[in-house]
Amino acid sequence: MNELLNLLKQNALETPENLAKLLGLTVDEVKQKIGDYEKEGVIRAYQAVVNEEKLDSSVVTTVIEVKITPESDGGFDRIADRISRFPEVDSVFLMSGGFDLLLFIKGRTIHESFSFVSEKLATMPGVISTGTHFMMKTYKQNGIVMHTGEDDERLKVSP
Repeated sequence: MNELLNLLKQNALETPENLAKLLGLTVDEVKQKIGDYEKEGVIRAYQAVVNEEKLDSSVVTTVIEVKITPESDGGFDRIADRISRFPEVDSVFLMSGGFDLLLFIKGRTIHESFSFVSEKLATMPGVISTGTHFMMKTYKQNGIVMHTGEDDERLKVSP
């Protein structure tokens, strides 16, 4: 991947001035490349990685495996697009293996997640079956380790 994109993935708040120094480019070149990436849709959004366990609010993340019947004209894309439009849905991936789609949804309670699956997802035309899993704890997300304790254990090099 492009070095500029790697730096932005690590810290999207990095200034163009610092990026230019790190990459040996001018500030204008960095701004132009970022602008081009945004216009082309390479950069889709800028987001913070949030450790939700540190917040007072309760959020339930649910992972759902979905088996679907592909449509004759749109394959998996049309159904995946329809599912993506639900506000509860955080991510949708086309997968290989026993299920076709992998969804990540967020809700306030397990019941809210169950309602989404039973009332919205399972009743959609083309959805054959689902497998639902509830995330209990996040250790690492988007390359960021969530545990910030002082007792940083090192992996053993030899037995």
